[in-house]
Amino acid sequence: MDTDVLRSTAPVPARTATLPADEGWWRTAVIYQVYVRSFADGNGDGVGDLAGVRTRLGYLKSLGVDALWFNPWYRSPLADGGYDVQDYRDIDPRFGTLEEAEQLIAEALALGIRTIIDIVPNHISDQHEWFQRALAAGPGSPERERFWFHPGRGETGDGIPTNWVSSFQGETWTRTRNPDGTPGEWYLHLFTPEQPDLNWNHPDVRREHEDILRFWFDRGVAGVRIDSAALPVKDAALPDLPPGSAPAIGHPHIDRDELHDIYRDWRAVADEYDGERVLVGEVWLEDAERFARYLRPGEMHTAFNFGFMTQPWSAQAMRDSITRTLAEHAPVGAPATWVLSNHDVTRPATRYGRADSSFAFDRKRFGTPTDAARGRERARAAALLVAALPGSLYIYQGDELGLPEVELPLDAIEDPMHFRSGGVDPGRDGCRVPLPWSGTATPYGFGGTPWLPQPGDWAPLSVDAQEHDPASTLNLYRDAIALRRDVEDLAEGGFSWLELGADVLAFRRGDGVLSITNLGPTPVPLPAHHEVLLASTPLDGALPPDSTAWLALRPLPERAGGAHH
Repeated sequence: MDTDVLRSTAPVPARTATLPADEGWWRTAVIYQVYVRSFADGNGDGVGDLAGVRTRLGYLKSLGVDALWFNPWYRSPLADGGYDVQDYRDIDPRFGTLEEAEQLIAEALALGIRTIIDIVPNHISDQHEWFQRALAAGPGSPERERFWFHPGRGETGDGIPTNWVSSFQGETWTRTRNPDGTPGEWYLHLFTPEQPDLNWNHPDVRREHEDILRFWFDRGVAGVRIDSAALPVKDAALPDLPPGSAPAIGHPHIDRDELHDIYRDWRAVADEYDGERVLVGEVWLEDAERFARYLRPGEMHTAFNFGFMTQPWSAQAMRDSITRTLAEHAPVGAPATWVLSNHDVTRPATRYGRADSSFAFDRKRFGTPTDAARGRERARAAALLVAALPGSLYIYQGDELGLPEVELPLDAIEDPMHFRSGGVDPGRDGCRVPLPWSGTATPYGFGGTPWLPQPGDWAPLSVDAQEHDPASTLNLYRDAIALRRDVEDLAEGGFSWLELGADVLAFRRGDGVLSITNLGPTPVPLPAHHEVLLASTPLDGALPPDSTAWLALRPLPERAGGAHH
C-alpha cells in the first residue's frame, strides 16, 4: 500500500516564519473567530474569502485582538461548512490560494495578530483521496484499514454494525456498493455520510496529522483548534451502547484514554517551534476531572469552556458555571477560556432575549420568540462579564456588532443539521449570515450577493454605522479589549467573588477592579468606587437591570486611551 502523505504541489517554505517569543501569550489572549465564508468577499462572488479578510486586517487590528481563529479554509466539498476536508495542504478555491493564506498569515503577524487554524482529526471528506482509494480497493484491502469499514449484521448484512447515534442526529453508518452493484460493507461516520471517520489505531493516520501540523507551523501558524477533540479514538470491538447511555468512562467513541497519547505527540510537534505554538481543544465533557486531563502539562494548552455559553440568564447558573470552570482548570494550571457563541450556536443577542435563554442543540426550533431589545442589552452585559474573567477570551465574528440570529427562508438553508432533523431544527446557518460593513442595503459592503441572505434592517448594525458612535456595541468591545490589555488587574489580577445580592454577579480582579452584573429586575446601587471604567449601559448612580459595569476601586495608572462610560 502507498502510505505516502498526500501533498499539494505548493513548495514548502524554509522554517523562517519566526513568531514573537511572548511566553504565555495564549493565557490572556483575545481571539477572534473568522468564519471565512461570511466575513468579507474580496472578489464579488458573494462568498467570503481570504482576499476579503486581508482587506479587513486594519479593522481587526483596531478591535485589538491578539489572534484570529479560522474555521476550515481547506479544499472541501462544503457538505458541512468545510469540516469535511478534502485536502489539508490546499486552500479551497472559493476562498483563495495557499499563497494567499501564507500572505494573510504574514500580514496579520506584521500587525501583531497571530493565526490559529482548525484541524479536524475525527474524519475527512468522502472526496479525500484516501477514502476514494478505499472505496475502489474493496473489502479487506489495506486502504480500508484507515477507516472503519465493517460488515452489516444479519445473514444479508442489512443491519447497521452498531447503534451509535450521530452528532447530527440519525444513523452513524452508511452502506457502500460493490463494483458489481451489490450491497457492500458499511462505513462509520459520527457526523454526515460525507464525513467518514478515520481509524486512529492506524499509523498512517497518526503520521499524516503530525505532518499536517508541521506543514502549517512552517508557514507561521501560531496554533491549532482541534475539532471534536474527544471523539477520534474508537473501541475497535465496536460495542453497542446501552439504551439511554450518556458519555462516561469506557464509552466506545467519546473520551477514550488513548486520545492522550495522540495529543502528547501533537504537543511534542508544537514544541519543536518557536513562539509557543498552541493546541486548543474542542472538548465537550461533563466530567470535570476527565476534562482537565486534556490540559495536563505536555498535552493541550487550553480547551473551550462550553458550559458557560449554554447557561441561561441567571446569576446563580452563571456563577456556578464560572466557579466550576475555574476549579476545573486550577489543578493543571491551565487558563480558562470564555466564549459567548460560535459558528454553531444561536447568537447571544437573540438567545438572551428568549424565555429560555439557555442553549441546547436539540431544543432549537423555528419561530422561537425573542425580545430583541432585552437580548441586545443582555448580550452587551454578558460581553463585559466574560471579558473581565481571568483567562483567554474568544469573540465570534459579528458579536462585536451585536448581530442577532437570522431565521432564514427554507430555500436558503444549507446546514445538514436542519435536513437530518427532518426539518424541525433551523440549523446553524442563522449565525453564519455574512457581516454588514457599510451602506444602507444588502450586501452592506460585504461584496457580491451574499451566499446567505442578510436582513433588510441591518444598516444600523454595520461597522461604518457603529464606528463613530461612542455608545455602539462595536466601541464597547473595543474599549473592553483595550482595558483588558492596559489595566494590570484585568490582565493578571486574581479573582474573588463579592456578595451583592442573589441577582448580582460581582467579583474583584486583583485589588483594583470590580466587575458587577445585574441580572435581576431592579436597579442595584453601585459599591463605593473611584471611577467607572466601562459600562454596558448609561449609569445614573445605580446599575440598571441587564447591565454590567467595571469599577476602579482605586486610582489606576494612566492609560493610552480613554474608555467610553
